[in-house]
Amino acid sequence: MSGPQNHSDADAGAHGAEHGEHGASHATLRGYLTGFVLAAILTAIPFWLVMADVLGNSTTTAIVIMAFAAVQIVVHMVYFLHMNSRSEGGWTMMALIFTIVIVVIALSGSLWVMYHLNTNMMPMAPGDHPM
Repeated sequence: MSGPQNHSDADAGAHGAEHGEHGASHATLRGYLTGFVLAAILTAIPFWLVMADVLGNSTTTAIVIMAFAAVQIVVHMVYFLHMNSRSEGGWTMMALIFTIVIVVIALSGSLWVMYHLNTNMMPMAPGDHPM
């Protein structure tokens, strides 16, 4: 007795293939709300660290803020872009690795440029003006 309520595993696989599922996670309101709350927290904490001067050292604060930024990038990729190791045959994992490499290059390059601008463009003290 195989009625419309009795599906086999082969039928379920064919049904998934019909709709073009590639192992990607489906978007849910709970997933979006979780991502939003995590993103808000990962934004508020660095803001508080800077405004209240919690750590006292600007270098340590910058490193902590960059760590929060890297975690926030991963949160966005997982909760909003729905990237995981199963979807698209693993290509999203390659996209994650590529994103991490680009972020490391951009952050380290930005810090290098800002450090050298700070050391090479310091204003001179009054009275040290060359003539």
